[in-house]
Amino acid sequence: MSRSSAIQISVVVPVRNEEKSVRTLIEGLIDQTWPPNEIVITDGGSTDSTREIIEEFISNGAPVTLIRETASLPGRARNIGARHCRNDWIAFTDAGNKLGPSWLATLAERVCNDETIDVVYGGYEPVVDTFFTECAAIAYVSPKAPTPDGLVRPRSIASALMRKQVWDEVGGFPEQLRSAEDLLFMNKIEAADFRVVRAPAALVRWYIQPTMWKTFRRFVVYARNNMRAGLWRDWQAAVFRRCGLVALTAVPAIFLGVKWLSIPLFLWAALMLARALKALYLNRQTYPAGWLRNMLRVLLLVPIISVLDLAALTGTISWLLLDRLRLSRNPG
Repeated sequence: MSRSSAIQISVVVPVRNEEKSVRTLIEGLIDQTWPPNEIVITDGGSTDSTREIIEEFISNGAPVTLIRETASLPGRARNIGARHCRNDWIAFTDAGNKLGPSWLATLAERVCNDETIDVVYGGYEPVVDTFFTECAAIAYVSPKAPTPDGLVRPRSIASALMRKQVWDEVGGFPEQLRSAEDLLFMNKIEAADFRVVRAPAALVRWYIQPTMWKTFRRFVVYARNNMRAGLWRDWQAAVFRRCGLVALTAVPAIFLGVKWLSIPLFLWAALMLARALKALYLNRQTYPAGWLRNMLRVLLLVPIISVLDLAALTGTISWLLLDRLRLSRNPG
């Protein structure tokens, strides 16, 4: 099928305070080997120069539509963008991503070669430009798994192409979540009778948090919204089980004295070390290294994994107090 008779694609992007990244994203979309017919950006209430940068592209004739919202979370922003799309095919990505030049072409070619396909998920890779981000990626970015298409990470809405009909029939994205709305949306697609394929070569790159503190803050938000989304079993349940096990081993200290606390401390350290070694094993092909670098990785993986657990606990308690018990009206 020639591109002149190929599918027409709208790209939907939610943004908010992305002045540092939105220019690169739009330029990356315009410079695609298969450029989109329209780029629909929903601004969820930026207070920086994000809107002004987008308007520059519009004034220069770029196929960009800017929808201004006073306040909207990512799910609502994507839904608003999808409703405004004029084409039957919608590609989703996120602000802050760096798109490979053939990202959209690789997604679209899967559809053009097989008209029975409804959804195509592409690939994604974290940008690992420091030793910390390298270890952070090993610690919490889902590892690649073998598939008929090769080693592939799990699906992501940040690299996806689908019929607009799919988005419409599953009811769009949940709109009251700051995160995890994409997981619920993709779960609804999986449960429906749509044909889904992968195109791992349709690559986007995204920046993970560069410091321990920023990682903690981000994952507190993830944990709170994971509870709102009803995805407790997917993450926090395992964290609470481990913490409960360690706490139980500390109980004998009431009768046997403070010295007994070395036992739960040793158990906690062993659990963290085991998880660090497992993460290294699962990522051995993605991030190969010699024994010395892996030893250094373990020294950083253990505190990163510990911070992730602390964030999971903190976010869950935040959900309990601020959402379940309604002690705050803040939807954050």
